[in-house]
Formats: sequence, structure tokens, C-alpha cells
Amino acid sequence: QVQLVESGGGLVQPGGSLRLSCAASGSIFSISDMGWYRQAPGKQRELVAGITSGGSTNYADSVKGRFTISRDNAKRTVYLQMNSLKPEDTAVYYCNADIFTGWGISHEYWGQGTQVTVSS
Repeated sequence: QVQLVESGGGLVQPGGSLRLSCAASGSIFSISDMGWYRQAPGKQRELVAGITSGGSTNYADSVKGRFTISRDNAKRTVYLQMNSLKPEDTAVYYCNADIFTGWGISHEYWGQGTQVTVSS
């Protein structure tokens, strides 16, 4: 059984920072792409940032220059450093990963979500 467990969400004032973590555990052969998505009330889930196994990254235009995604392959963990947070960043943030549980066998997994609230 594979699990993605997120941590690091919370309440922060505008202009503040938070760091999200997501650790993968279970019967894992290897991990391909990892990423962070978010979903605000009444809106569709959207990609925030993604990172390949080789370290290539991509970001939503709304977070470029403020958020940084990184990963530690040895720890099977992906991070999202969020700086200069704005009220419009308020959402539930979800970790996502393409995980191989065997040779040529991969599935997409999601974390349970962590709430980020930016408010004064």
C-alpha cells in the first residue's frame, strides 16, 4: 500500500511563508514526477508546481518567483516552499506523485490535502 502524507499547512499572514512537505511510503519501486496542486472553495483543482525525477521544474504563472518546489529522492519527499503568500493562495494543497510499485507498473497517487490559509 502506497501513501502520500502531507504536512506543513496552516494559517499565515499576507507576505508570510510556509513550507509544505509530502513523504511517500509503502511498497515503492521508484517515483517519477511529483507535484503540488491546490483547490480553493468553488474552484477547480489546479497545478501549482511539478518536478521530475531529474529535478526539472514547472510552475503556475500565479506562483512563479514566489514558490519553489524541490525533492529529496532518498527520503521520497517533495517540498513546496511558499514565500510572499497572498490571500488568493488560500486553498487545500494536495501532493501528487507517479509511483512505480513494480517494473513497468505505475499509478498516480494523491495525498489527503493540507489547508493553507493566508489572512490577516
